[in-house]
Formats: sequence, C-alpha cells, structure tokens
Amino acid sequence: MSEALLITGVFGVGKTSVVEELAQRLEDAGRPYAALDLDWLMWFDAGLEDDAAHRVFLANLPAMITNYRKAGVERFVMALHVPHAATLESLRDTLAMPLSISALTTPLETGTDRLSGDPTVGRSNDLAASARQIAGNQGAGLKNATFSNYRPISETAEAVAAWMGSEI
Repeated sequence: MSEALLITGVFGVGKTSVVEELAQRLEDAGRPYAALDLDWLMWFDAGLEDDAAHRVFLANLPAMITNYRKAGVERFVMALHVPHAATLESLRDTLAMPLSISALTTPLETGTDRLSGDPTVGRSNDLAASARQIAGNQGAGLKNATFSNYRPISETAEAVAAWMGSEI
C-alpha cells in the first residue's frame, strides 16, 4: 500500500532540501520512493486565476502518481506550500492514500538568507510571498507535526524520520 509524507511550510523554509534528504534515506534503505516538489509541478502560467490553476494541478497529479505506483513506488515524499485547509483537502482527495503532514518552520531571516543568494525575480517574489505567508499565519493547524529547520538539513530530516518511525 502506498503512503505519502507531505513537507509543508513557507517558501525558503527548506521543504525541498528535507525531501531530498529523506529520499536519500529511502534509497539507502532500498525502499521504492518518489521525491516530488509539488510547488514546481504547480508552477505554470496560462492566465488562470489561482483556483483554476490549482484544478489543473489536481487534474495532472493522479496520472503522475499512478505512473509511479505502476513502476513500484510505495513511498511518496513531497514538498508543497499548503496555504489553507481547502488546498490540503483537495490534495488528500486526489492522492487517495494515507498522508502524513509535517510543517517546517524557520525565522523569516533564515529564509531570507537562503533565498537572497539567488537574486532572480522569482526568488524576490518568493521572499515577498514568505513574508506574507508568515504574517497571515498561512497553513496554521494543517499539519500532524512541526519541525524547526534552522539547523542542518540532515538534523531536521532525522527528526522527521524519527517522527515517521519505520516509514522513512
């Protein structure tokens, strides 16, 4: 049976880095997995409003998950900023597998330091979005566990893995 772990948090908190570390642990253990940055999968622009763009993402996700399952994947480790309960519920419904949710936190200054080394317009937008997400308390209450990620990524991944038990 397939299972999924979603790492969530604001832009710059280290979601993708923790997913990479957890994926390496699964690979080292010989467990079939897929590491997916769903923030990237949602990144497109066709002039749609946010809700319509989210529906396109949700329409694409089942085929991708099905293909991974057919290939033998059992564990999905994913990164995605989840701003509100509706986003989480639509993701749960679409995945149709047990989903554990872990939120990462870090001071805004840490995220700023991480993102400011890449002075692209996209990174500047991510920094502004992070500040808004923190100020608006986006994603509050939408997780099973929270981990601080202002330490080395390997330590955060170890804490998440310990919380997940034998799943990672």
